[in-house]
Amino acid sequence: MQIVWLIVGGIAFVLGVIGIPVPGWPTTIFWIVAAYCFANSRPAWRDWIYARPGIGSVIENFNEQGVLSKRSKIGALVGMGVGGGIATLFLWANVTWLAVVWIIIAIGAAIVLSMPSS
Repeated sequence: MQIVWLIVGGIAFVLGVIGIPVPGWPTTIFWIVAAYCFANSRPAWRDWIYARPGIGSVIENFNEQGVLSKRSKIGALVGMGVGGGIATLFLWANVTWLAVVWIIIAIGAAIVLSMPSS
């Protein structure tokens, strides 16, 4: 089972790396998944993610304590809003897909808002 955790963690990590130079592509959520997977396969790799300046503490707080800072919540909600706005520009003619996007965003926003703040 450790190999599955390692593979999923590796894929999530690479997807997060893509988000560093690409605007609008998320890094944090992928690295949260990667750190969780690495905790079950390669704890030293999880610790490396936790040690990243600026983002590591957010990921550690989320994975270890289940909390988000108010700043992280605001950033997540703003990002969801921007993503939803971009999706609306591209999908305005396809109401079904646009509804799917906004339902997913609403679920994500509800999860973020329901989490305790640090």
